[in-house]
Amino acid sequence: MEKCPVTAEQLTDSDLSEQIKNVTKDSHIRAENTEIMLSFQKGQVTLPQYKLLLSSLYEIYRTLEEEMDRNCNHPSVAPIYFPAELSRLESIEKDLEYFCGQDWREKIVVPAATKRYSHRLRQIGRENPEYLLAHAYTRYLGDLSGGQVLGRIAQKSMGLKSGEGLSFFAFPGVSSPNLFKQLYRSRMNSVELTMEEKNGVLEEAVRAFELNIQVFEDLQKMLSITENELPSCSVNAKLANTSSLNIPGTKINSSPLLRMVLGLFVALATVSMGIYVF
Repeated sequence: MEKCPVTAEQLTDSDLSEQIKNVTKDSHIRAENTEIMLSFQKGQVTLPQYKLLLSSLYEIYRTLEEEMDRNCNHPSVAPIYFPAELSRLESIEKDLEYFCGQDWREKIVVPAATKRYSHRLRQIGRENPEYLLAHAYTRYLGDLSGGQVLGRIAQKSMGLKSGEGLSFFAFPGVSSPNLFKQLYRSRMNSVELTMEEKNGVLEEAVRAFELNIQVFEDLQKMLSITENELPSCSVNAKLANTSSLNIPGTKINSSPLLRMVLGLFVALATVSMGIYVF
């Protein structure tokens, strides 16, 4: 994957958190103006759509959190390692079991782009653990900032009761999201990086957006899939190709419905990639 160069103008702020916001501004705009992001603004999501969303989130967070755990003592990772407060994997697994049953792991596939995203996380976990800063910071703070709103949208749209199936959006270990985000930013800004390492982290933040956009594009292709082509609780394997990953999912009832879930996916991932209020 090509590097995403960082310009001198984008390095004016000394705090790493501010620099990440600066270098990803253009990517924010691109993500916000995708067709599926605009569709999400309708504020609609169905149960089949939500299952599809959870499936891709499962693979992304499973990989991210395994790499965070493995590198938890790395000097660039330790300051922002908050598994008790932030980890999403168990919550996603709980939601998938609620919606798809105990055998949810056997039921679906995700787009190849999701697999590529996972591969990148594995790669940097082995070779450049400091780059995990970019992914962890943008995803987790996005979850804290925008997840509550999206959770209410999902609950209302699907008619769910008392948060059932919505564990992903809950952070019981965080009593005050705003105060926690301040702590997280402070911890991340305290990480000591060489100029080369800092540039690498900033480039990785931009790259993270590109990886997400590729996922969006793969999901967009699913709009042409009909109900008859899809097995129960799954995404069509035709789009997964040889590098696809078998994980839980959903049955898609129609292209308009799938368009809505893709919008939700983009919104959640976009929030997680930096479109939030710090």
